[in-house]
Amino acid sequence: MTKQDIIYQIFKKKSYLCVGLDTDIRKVPEHLLDFPDPVFEFNRQIIDATRDFCVAYKPNIAFYEAAGRKGWESLEKTLAYIPGDCFTIADAKRGDIGNTSGLYARAFFDKSASGLDFDAVTVAPYMGKDSVTPFLEYDRKWVILLALTSNTGAQDFQNSALAEGGRLFEKVLETSQAWGSEENLMYVVGATRAASLREIRKIVPGHFLLIPGVGAQGGSLEEVSRYGLTPDCGLLVNSSRGIIYASSGQDFALRAQEEAAAIQREMAGYLERA
Repeated sequence: MTKQDIIYQIFKKKSYLCVGLDTDIRKVPEHLLDFPDPVFEFNRQIIDATRDFCVAYKPNIAFYEAAGRKGWESLEKTLAYIPGDCFTIADAKRGDIGNTSGLYARAFFDKSASGLDFDAVTVAPYMGKDSVTPFLEYDRKWVILLALTSNTGAQDFQNSALAEGGRLFEKVLETSQAWGSEENLMYVVGATRAASLREIRKIVPGHFLLIPGVGAQGGSLEEVSRYGLTPDCGLLVNSSRGIIYASSGQDFALRAQEEAAAIQREMAGYLERA
């Protein structure tokens, strides 16, 4: 999917919502446990309920890998079920030496090899250029590089001051732009770091940002939109638990739909003003 494809869907749906499919079998409503694949059935109903209000879906790969072969099968079926006009993100946070990263890229981008064909994968930048560029070799595929995350431990390294000036996450943003372009490289910036978006936009004014942490993690959609929106939107804002676990009962899909619709309406207002 190209950058223009993403922008088209955003303004068509008046939404920059990404729904995180962090599906935990221990949290799936009890009535779904009778299905042959409860995780896929949960995802299927969530997708049907939210597809009109979001432009992207982001399965967190750990929730599927933890279930072994069965989990991988659920992931494959889920990816195949997501509508073709929605951007798909493998939230895998991979990153290793070059030849290993090449195999990770094949796992998520080469359907003939693995059965998976995501549009994007999240990548950790700690090992540098040669660990990231193998993912960028695939046409119309995206790397979403971790820059400034919303977890407490982010303070351990990401905000560290550098001897030459600036902070470590700023160096990640500045250096990595030479590896890819606005057409294949996005960045993860946690919603709880919204105050930093003004400075981040000075470094990467045209790149898309994936913003997790809105909703259950306490991030503010209003602040993220105020500091992060560009004329082309430039944002994908993820909500996981706040949507998919809005209810644990028979009405879980309806409640997910209501939550997604409410976020979409709020986003429509921000897009109009921007």
